Amino acid sequence: MGWVMMSARELNRIEVLAQIDDGRLTVENGANMLGLTRRQVFRLLKRYRSDGAAAIRHKARGKPPNNRIHKAKRAYALTLIKENYADFGPTLTAEMLAEQHGFRVSRETVRKWMVEDGLWLSRKQRRTFHQPRLRRECFGELIQIDGSEHRWFEDRGDPCTLLVFIDDATSTLMELRFVPSESTFSYFEALESYLYNHGRPVAFYSDKHTVFRIPKPSQHMTGMTQFGRALAELNIEILCANSSQAKGRVERANRTLQDRLVKELRLAGISDMVAGNAFLPRFMERYNAKFAKAPARPDNLHRALNIEPDRLAEVFCLRDKRYVTKDLTLKYDRKRIRLEVNDLTRGLVGKYVDTYEYADGRIQVRATGVALPHTVFDPHQQRVTHAAITENKHLRAVLAHIKEEQDKAASPPKVKPVSAKNGYKKSGRKSPGRPSKLDAYYARKRAEREARAASQGCDI
Repeated sequence: MGWVMMSARELNRIEVLAQIDDGRLTVENGANMLGLTRRQVFRLLKRYRSDGAAAIRHKARGKPPNNRIHKAKRAYALTLIKENYADFGPTLTAEMLAEQHGFRVSRETVRKWMVEDGLWLSRKQRRTFHQPRLRRECFGELIQIDGSEHRWFEDRGDPCTLLVFIDDATSTLMELRFVPSESTFSYFEALESYLYNHGRPVAFYSDKHTVFRIPKPSQHMTGMTQFGRALAELNIEILCANSSQAKGRVERANRTLQDRLVKELRLAGISDMVAGNAFLPRFMERYNAKFAKAPARPDNLHRALNIEPDRLAEVFCLRDKRYVTKDLTLKYDRKRIRLEVNDLTRGLVGKYVDTYEYADGRIQVRATGVALPHTVFDPHQQRVTHAAITENKHLRAVLAHIKEEQDKAASPPKVKPVSAKNGYKKSGRKSPGRPSKLDAYYARKRAEREARAASQGCDI
């Protein structure tokens, strides 16, 4: 006799029946242990004594169930799924079969059919793996950049963002800087410090943040952001990762910094970005001494600057073109800029001029490289417009700006009525108003009674 498949419950029954058969256990106690009646225990004992332990196995084991769905129904359901719901999941497919075709079957049955027919992959089969990418061979060949928003000062200060520049070949921290949020000027400031300290790398590797990439370029756009334009002038390439796992080195560094740097800032008693930025160089030295690795090749691919250092301000600014109207004005960032009338500006009507916005808020207008004198209308009326589209990484900074502007807002002016504008002043006395008809009626009746009384008195 070959192997006999049994469940744990059946093996337990065999053990109890063997003890009853040997006389070590009474039928009454065996029935209580198995949760059966005495009659059922005698039936099982009879089968055990006649055919052995294998007879205790359930008789329906290995046989098709009585409530199984017919093969024709299964084939019909799979035909409907292939024709109409090939890209549906099992749950939605079961709902559609019931609603649209009156074919009611459980979700798990549909899942089993679709898996067996190759129409659905299990969660385990659908799992994707990100294989680790080998490091670059040379120092300065690829620099991964990212911003990590976190409560770096815990409850001692407001949350902020840490910009992290890390070398792909050696995992060396190249630049750290605390900023309010991930903005173009924040990255410009960190990049300027990086270039002064290390030179120009071959390429930067970032995520798909709008600082680095325009998500939906149109035919009227160049497809290059302000940060990308600045890197192009410096002859540095910018690459965008398709997933966070692709730039895993900087992501893992962020996780380490959120543990180590937060605790070191607490020990140093630092609670603001200014003191934090002053503390970061010492921290980077200790971090790199512990975690930095040797590159595969000893070459340093950083290059010297290709422009004069004093010209970096013209590179790290926001540039755009604006149309000059007939009255020598142009619009920029919800402001109206009026050009002064001179020999150069008279010929700019109907043409485009270049606008330069610097980190300190200054705006410069240029035509053929010459700065034009101008004045700005209402420079203090900037605000976040109603229903403005705000990215998640900028939301905290935008809300802080809105709160600051609301706190500075003056109390609403008092609205005066037209009468007050004409010189009317309240006397404090209430006007009697228009006389009532009833008052006149009662006065007339009162006068008639008094006249009658007077006439009667005269007669007497």
